Amino acid sequence: MAVEAHATAKYIRTSAQKAGLVLDLIRGRDVNTALATLRFARKAVARDIEKVLRSAIANAQQKEGFSGEVEQLVVKACYANQGPSQKRIRPAPMGRAFRVVKRTAHLTVEVAERPSAPRGDAASGPKRARGARPKAKSGGRPRTGGGRAGAGRRKPAAAKATEAAS
Repeated sequence: MAVEAHATAKYIRTSAQKAGLVLDLIRGRDVNTALATLRFARKAVARDIEKVLRSAIANAQQKEGFSGEVEQLVVKACYANQGPSQKRIRPAPMGRAFRVVKRTAHLTVEVAERPSAPRGDAASGPKRARGARPKAKSGGRPRTGGGRAGAGRRKPAAAKATEAAS
């Protein structure tokens, strides 16, 4: 059974939308590639996500049944949920006040061990003859004709009138 672990950082001072942009970069990658990606990402939240990823890796290493190879770990899921927002007031001209919303986010990273499939497994897909091309998938009705869109679909009103008269 594959080992799974997760780590969460709460109340990180960024919006969930900004954190989600960086999390999309590492989702589904192996942990070494994900760490390298976060290291060179040009977003400030990447440092916080890197900490959470390292914590998830450490949590996986502590689980019973872990193989001991960090290279086998992949980022199974990662997401940013919205945390509580701090509402502040900024003075504005003529005695008015503008509201400033300081958003927070809860960052979660889940890692799992990549299952090591034996070679020649049925999960690798059906065998085909050497040099044979894969079957093309049927994508609906074939496209015919060219020209402008809608050409040849309807008869003009003048043509309908001449057919009705004859």
